[in-house]
Order: sequence, then C-alpha cells, then structure tokens
Amino acid sequence: MSDELLAKPDPWRRLRELTPARIALGRAGGSLPTHEQLDFQRSHAQARDAVQEPFDPASLAAQIARLGLPTVVAHSEAVDRKTFLARPDLGRRLADESRRLLTRGAEPPDVAIIVSDGLSALAVERHAIGVLAALMSLARRDGWRLAPVTVVSHGRVAIEDEIGQVLGAQAAVILLGERPGLSSPDSLGAYLVFDPRPGRTDAERNCVSNIRPAGLPPAAAAATIHYLLGEALRRKISGVALKDERPAVERLANET
Repeated sequence: MSDELLAKPDPWRRLRELTPARIALGRAGGSLPTHEQLDFQRSHAQARDAVQEPFDPASLAAQIARLGLPTVVAHSEAVDRKTFLARPDLGRRLADESRRLLTRGAEPPDVAIIVSDGLSALAVERHAIGVLAALMSLARRDGWRLAPVTVVSHGRVAIEDEIGQVLGAQAAVILLGERPGLSSPDSLGAYLVFDPRPGRTDAERNCVSNIRPAGLPPAAAAATIHYLLGEALRRKISGVALKDERPAVERLANET
C-alpha cells in the first residue's frame, strides 16, 4: 500500500494556509509522506539553481534605460561565478576598469542606485524593474538628483559603498538577489546607506528584504525605500539609527 494512503494528516494543517513555512507536513509511519519529500527536493534544487543562474547585465541595463534612466555596466573584482561564491571579499570591490567608468558629475547626486545579481539573478530579473519604476516616480516627484544606475555583475552589498563614494553621492541603495531559500528562490533585497564609503558596517545600513509578489510587493518595497532614503537625506543617518516611523495604516496601505 502506498505511504500516501497511510499518511496521517497533521491536526495543525490549517496553519499551512497562513504561511509558506514547512509545517504540518503529516507523516507516513515514521517518515515524511513521499509528496512532501519530493516537494522539499524540488525546492532545494530551485534554490541551488538560482545561485547559479546566469546574469545578463547588458540586457538589464537596456530595460532600465527604457525607464528613462542612464546606466553604466560594471563588474566587481570577482571574475566569474565560482570566484564570486568562494571569495565574498572580491564581490565587495569594483574592478579597476569599472572604477574608471564611473565619473563624478559637476553636481554630486543625492542618490546612487546600484543593481546587482547577488546570490539570485532570478530575483533581479523578475523584480528589479518593478521596484525601479515605482521608485523613480517617487524620486522625480521629490526632485532628487540621481546618478546613472550602475548595473554590477557578481556584486555583494558593500560594493555600494565604493560606487557611492566614487560618484560623490549623499546616499546609495543597492538592489540584489538575496540568498535563495526553500520557499523563495527569487527574493530581492534592497540595502541603503547614508554617506557611502568603504568600511561601512551592516549596522550602518537599512535593509528592505523579501521583495517579491508573495512577500513585499515591488511597489510597496519602493515606497519603503523612498521613505528611508528621504529620511536618510534629511536626517543624515542610516542603519540602526533610522527606523520606518510611518504610521502603521500608511505602511499597510502601501503593502496591499
């Protein structure tokens, strides 16, 4: 007899309607039901595939340009995906030739925007344009001076520090793929910092995470990023000193 027929439903199964977490899986004897085991293996494979997903910075830059934003394609010191995964430090630094591509304008920008593959190019391909489109609408409304969007292959979060400093920006924000999980191989993250410069710590950054339709929708993420950047520019702070102090009703309105 199939273990599916012998599987006993978990009395907490109704909780599965409220979360994507693997709870109330049931059991077949002393083991997981076959369909749950296969589902786990599929999700694990999707997460592994997302880490290795090829990234096409030129194609992404072309999509961003269609939003009316100038772009620059750059590279970190990690020369390929294998090096990027084994040497996180190289992903935090610009390659020399890419550093020379970035030029500081006559008037320093308020914000430098960076987009990178990070640990999931899939997340960037699916969600970055939606976030940028919504964010640009808000930034233009407020009259922010923006640097050309820097599209970086094999980048880590801290590469925004060097890029922001080279461009002379007051603040920097990077959109990149987060480490894939078993329920979200395509989760996008945004990290922002005031007064970017090498040596900034994670405590000096603000993070907006789990950007995806099943998590924080791109438009809502853009509203949160815009608010935090606006406060960072106004109060000249970021990280643990800066909180999302919008009224709860406003935050919920943006997320629905």
